[in-house]
Amino acid sequence: MEGHLMKKFYLSDTDRKIGGVCGGIAEYLEVDSTFVRLLFVLFALLGGLTVFIYIVLWIIAPRRPKEITKSDK
Repeated sequence: MEGHLMKKFYLSDTDRKIGGVCGGIAEYLEVDSTFVRLLFVLFALLGGLTVFIYIVLWIIAPRRPKEITKSDK
């Protein structure tokens, strides 16, 4: 696997409403961030651990280093 970079999850600096978690997930999965946000709200309303998971991801997920751009991932 030479020359193949591993995809990493980062908080989004460009697509964020609160902490950048949903934007980061959307960038990682290459889907629209609105879809991810709607899923988070739906699961939160259904009584899941969504809010807790969001906060944990917000705390432990790294910010994208300045030298890494979207085209580098």
